[in-house]
Amino acid sequence: MSKSTYPLKLPLSIKKAAQRLAKEDGVSLNQWIAVAVAEKVGVVETAAEFFKKRAGKATGARLMKFLRQGPDVPPEPNDQR
Repeated sequence: MSKSTYPLKLPLSIKKAAQRLAKEDGVSLNQWIAVAVAEKVGVVETAAEFFKKRAGKATGARLMKFLRQGPDVPPEPNDQR
């Protein structure tokens, strides 16, 4: 596995919380941050793949066709800005 360095600037409160959690896990702060970033990357990529599959062959034109089928009524009072 190749490695790269990146100068990371964190708010002090986040760094202290990360240090505490790393210590609780028995790992270095660097290792804890690397795992946290890897977990986030995995979540984002999994979600993107899920929505890509879920959308299938959906298009904006088909969405507009669907929306036009709805009733032409004003929004409920709580739905207005």
